[in-house]
Amino acid sequence: MTERISLPGDHHVPGRPEGFWDALDDTQRAALRHVSRPRTYPAKKPLCYQGDESDHIIIIEDGWAKVTSATEDGHDVVLAVRGPGDLVCESAVLGSRLRSATVTALSPVRALVVPAARFTGFLDAHSVVWRLVSGTFVRRLDDADQRLQAHVAAKGAQRLALLLSNLAELSARHAPPAPDGSIEIAPPLSQEELGSWMDASRETVARALNSLRTLGLVRTGWRRITVVDLPGLRAYAHGHPPP
Repeated sequence: MTERISLPGDHHVPGRPEGFWDALDDTQRAALRHVSRPRTYPAKKPLCYQGDESDHIIIIEDGWAKVTSATEDGHDVVLAVRGPGDLVCESAVLGSRLRSATVTALSPVRALVVPAARFTGFLDAHSVVWRLVSGTFVRRLDDADQRLQAHVAAKGAQRLALLLSNLAELSARHAPPAPDGSIEIAPPLSQEELGSWMDASRETVARALNSLRTLGLVRTGWRRITVVDLPGLRAYAHGHPPP
């Protein structure tokens, strides 16, 4: 029997708020808007930099961003993507330390920027929101553990199928599937970025995509991947023949 491998997104609970902003009530949102300023970021613009001092947090209202960390030899490793409703650049602010990662817009991003002191003041005035922030930390630690498990237990096309399944579920939370049930991956990630995320070369990603296309599980275009059969992709990712 093939062991089922988990990847961030496998633990999705229907009906659970999926983003920090979605979990707030109207009063909390109004209070947070009052202490924030709106800002837009063009694609490829960093929202915050690894190593910088922490003086603000950001809430993404619209658009997608990637979280990367630079290695000692200067390579950027993709750690995660963040989308509408997500809180970013927050861990360093609340931990009073330098930022551990760079967050860069993948597409044009509309966001709320909250100075650190105003955000902690907001949390003090709305103590229940502290639990939401703590929950965000815990889920992201779980995601990192599951990524490591997937890297150890899955190879090549199987590991890419795990990642694309997760991204398809994430995308479907923000835009409904097409009438035929297909789901376009919303974050516009390149093959190189996908390879960085799954610890593989661009060539490995290209071969894996070709395998998934041949099986009829995905369609691809320039910086565009559409999951045609999510249950089939999940089955393949976990070592079973697609239905």
